[in-house]
Amino acid sequence: MYQYLERKMFKEAYKIACLGVTDTDWKELAMEALEGLEFETAKKAFTRVRDLQYLELISSIEERKKRGENNNDLFLADVYAYQGKFHEAAKLYKRSGHENLALDMYTDLRLFDYAKEFLGSGDPKDTKMLITKHADWAKNINEPKAAVEMYLTAGEHMKAIEISGDQGWVDVLIDIARKLDKAEREPLTKCAYYFKKLFNHGYAAETYMKIGDLKALIQLHVETQQWDEAFALCKKHPDFKDDVYVPYAQWLAENDRFEEAQKAFHKAGRQTEAVKVLEQLTHNAVVESRFNDAGYYYWMLSMQCLDIAHDNEEQKTEMLQKFHHFQHLAELYHAYHFIHKCTEEPFNQYLPETLFSVSRFLLHSLTKETPLGISKVNTLFALAKQSKALGAYKLARHAYDKLQGLQIPARFQKSIELGSLTIRSKPFQDSEELVPLCYRCSTHNPLLNNLGNVCINCRQPFVFAASSYDVLHLVEFYLEEGITDEEAVALIDLEVPRLNQRDHKWQEQMSDNHNTIQILIYFKPLFGKNTPKITQGGSEFVPVVVNRAILRSMSRRDVLVKRWPKPLRWQYFRSLLPDNPITMCPFCFQMFHSEDYELLVLQHNCCPYCQRKADETC
Repeated sequence: MYQYLERKMFKEAYKIACLGVTDTDWKELAMEALEGLEFETAKKAFTRVRDLQYLELISSIEERKKRGENNNDLFLADVYAYQGKFHEAAKLYKRSGHENLALDMYTDLRLFDYAKEFLGSGDPKDTKMLITKHADWAKNINEPKAAVEMYLTAGEHMKAIEISGDQGWVDVLIDIARKLDKAEREPLTKCAYYFKKLFNHGYAAETYMKIGDLKALIQLHVETQQWDEAFALCKKHPDFKDDVYVPYAQWLAENDRFEEAQKAFHKAGRQTEAVKVLEQLTHNAVVESRFNDAGYYYWMLSMQCLDIAHDNEEQKTEMLQKFHHFQHLAELYHAYHFIHKCTEEPFNQYLPETLFSVSRFLLHSLTKETPLGISKVNTLFALAKQSKALGAYKLARHAYDKLQGLQIPARFQKSIELGSLTIRSKPFQDSEELVPLCYRCSTHNPLLNNLGNVCINCRQPFVFAASSYDVLHLVEFYLEEGITDEEAVALIDLEVPRLNQRDHKWQEQMSDNHNTIQILIYFKPLFGKNTPKITQGGSEFVPVVVNRAILRSMSRRDVLVKRWPKPLRWQYFRSLLPDNPITMCPFCFQMFHSEDYELLVLQHNCCPYCQRKADETC
């Protein structure tokens, strides 16, 4: 066989090999035939040794031959490249007039010095491509400085800027920004972005001035709270007045500087009172469908009203009414933010159970009038969809029936009509797993409650988690007359209750048409399943009132206290399931499941309701 190979008689060598040779001999025959461009014999020999890589090469060469290619030097160069004989392959590529293939080969092999030999006086695009790939390689092997230099040489300014920005090389960014022409807006804007990110606002302002982006420059001054510079620009360009004074007033209001906020809005031609500032911001948020912001602004409004009630005795009653009204609106808009996201946006991150609980909460809260921006259609539509998905078919049917009497947007029409029909095929009942439990009287409440968000038996208001909106295992209790908030907190023990837990009873007292329930002796669990059934004499809510002895029996870890500023009294809540921890924000006093609250604070670095930073002090 080898004698035939020496004479390039590949077919005869193949016949001899068929008489019986080793795999090594077959591979030698295949390689010799391939280098001799005897592809048929090479294919048979490679088939014997099952070498798929070379079979694919032969197949591709045969396909190229069928298309009319007949350059044997080019075919042989591909063979040498496959064999790892790169220099021989490069010579053949050059001889066949395909230097670009040699260039690509050396570039892919990261042999850039050899690749430069094939640049010559060729196309400048090849030079740029080679330098760019060399820079990519330098970046991948963690040599950012060399990569930046090569990107700049190749004219790839964006890539050089991104690496410099990620590395925090402000001096390199300054040099790039000053050398770039002002017409190159994209790389200059990227430079400004990194200057802002690296807290070099002076260079960012210089860059924005270079490209003439006044709007971005004003926004920079606003974000960095450089109000004097922003006002100076605003005087020269009055068109940007709203872009300066509106966020300035908002910033003042958020920092409780309402007198200065009045002046800012006066200059902008807007309201002159601090509360009006926030009302305007709230209205804008609602109109722009920024319902989470609207809830936040209403919460700020309510706290401002509470401050006024504390400082001004004459306005105390009016401001307290506004406080409760704005607190209610803040809860509604914060909840509706979930509904708006799930109905208006194609994707959302909320669980079906969360959307179900939120829509139920809103349905029971919107019994009288619907605030601006909140859509009953969206609420009922979300409730119908999630109820059907979770097995609350009775509630879903009620929601679809209610939708029939409302003006439905065209985009929901088909979906609602189809849902109204298909829900008829489902049983007229709700899944028992979804039925809310009253933790005071252990009554299972219907999903559709005509009384609203209270228990149908004892009228105890439900306490909702401000993130998932499911009913929390909390019962509110009140202090016996004569007990101050400070005394109550002092009486609540830091340890687990120590007293006899077997003796317990309820005593109901009637006083001037006002019902109260007093717990006179200690029992465990307090307000729990061992409590005798509460029989309401009427439809009025009978609060739980505790005395000093009961307070001493409580464990502080089981009691949550909303420490409202004066003139409000503090609110007290007892946890019925201490093993399921609940966290209360110390600023807005909203309740959360502890795991949910920790996750949300990690995500946003603030309370999701009042947006106060986690490291702020009360």
